Amino acid sequence: MFDRRTMIKGGAATIGAMAFTAKSYAQIKGANDRIRVGIVGVNGRGQAHMSAFSKQPNVQVTHFADVDSTVLAKRAAEFAERSGTKVKTVGDYRRLLDRKTVDVVTVATPDHWHAKVAIDGMDAGRNVYIEKPVGIAPAEGEALIATQQRTGRVLQVGNQQRSSIETRQLLDLIRAGELGDVYEAQTWYANNRKSIGKGEEIAPPPNLDWNMWQGPRPRGPYRSNLVHYNWHWFWKYGTGEICNNALHELDIARWLMGVTYPKTVSARGDRRFFRGDDWEMYDTLALTLGYDDGRVIRWDGESCNGMLRYGRGRGTLLLGTKGSAVVDRNGFELYDLAGKQVREVKAAASSETTGTVGEGALDVLHAANFLAVVRGQEQALHSPIQEGHISTTLCHLGNMAYRTGGAITVDPATGRPNEAAAQKLWSVDYEPGWEVRA
Repeated sequence: MFDRRTMIKGGAATIGAMAFTAKSYAQIKGANDRIRVGIVGVNGRGQAHMSAFSKQPNVQVTHFADVDSTVLAKRAAEFAERSGTKVKTVGDYRRLLDRKTVDVVTVATPDHWHAKVAIDGMDAGRNVYIEKPVGIAPAEGEALIATQQRTGRVLQVGNQQRSSIETRQLLDLIRAGELGDVYEAQTWYANNRKSIGKGEEIAPPPNLDWNMWQGPRPRGPYRSNLVHYNWHWFWKYGTGEICNNALHELDIARWLMGVTYPKTVSARGDRRFFRGDDWEMYDTLALTLGYDDGRVIRWDGESCNGMLRYGRGRGTLLLGTKGSAVVDRNGFELYDLAGKQVREVKAAASSETTGTVGEGALDVLHAANFLAVVRGQEQALHSPIQEGHISTTLCHLGNMAYRTGGAITVDPATGRPNEAAAQKLWSVDYEPGWEVRA
């Protein structure tokens, strides 16, 4: 593990270079070799993976894996119609890893599967592109770091805004002192999600391999309102809106501010809407991360109230001693201390902001960076696992604070909470034989 001072001193480029080790160089495919991609999980974000990787030069998407046979067949047919290319399909991702014809694995499964598939992929000799969050608990992020270092494989985390040309331009401006001392970041997410209702424990549909869907988590009955999206709001399988969406903005805020782990975490929220349905978590949350130098990062999550801020459903406001900036996936604006806009930079191509697939130009740019590192054309990943783990852990710490009374303190060097109740949430239980280990 890297401590906080090492992370800040080295910067993102150094961390990216660390993630691409000498062992990786010995395993690079040549720049002219076709890279063959297998996608695990094709119902939601997997659709963005299909689009992003199929648009890369000298790359072929060859395999889909999913535990729902209906979804699997539908996506394969759609892809064949759109691209003119047929893919092979498997219900068990391990059969995909058996195929020597797959060079790269991308992971777009539910959260509780991310670390397991990525670790198995690296152990099978594959380079991996993994969606955020990197795990359902911080211990899984630690296992991913250890596995990446042991295997030397390339592991890119799907914090796609780190590949934004405009956000990287803003980073350069901030480092050059354009905003002065950036002392606070305010981030937000707004949506108008509806009730998930009251589900029933029934037999799973015949097209769904329920045992495989549960994967690493302890076995339990199927519920009618759980699959394919509402698992986000159940503690057994999901990580809440904070890992589902806040993670993107918290990652950008701390990257632009040059910080890692906070000293204090406060998370106050509740289920304000549709009380009485099966949604187990908050739908409204106010998160505050306090750093030992006095800087602050905030996130306001409104899952069921779509009120925009600065005309955006999500974004990051940076407050500095010389000015401010508002940034999102599609560009940024600079303001002086009087609140007057002095510059606006828009992305040439847009990315979706609040949809469940989230497809857009950033996916293409992020996949391109990953593949360039795989080929040895670039050394630094834009979002290596060390960085992805820190940003994911910020969100887990928010959930820990919410679940244990509202506030916790943290060791800024390691990210670990000091309170015993929060420490118990650092890892999770697994179904025997499905443990997530480095």
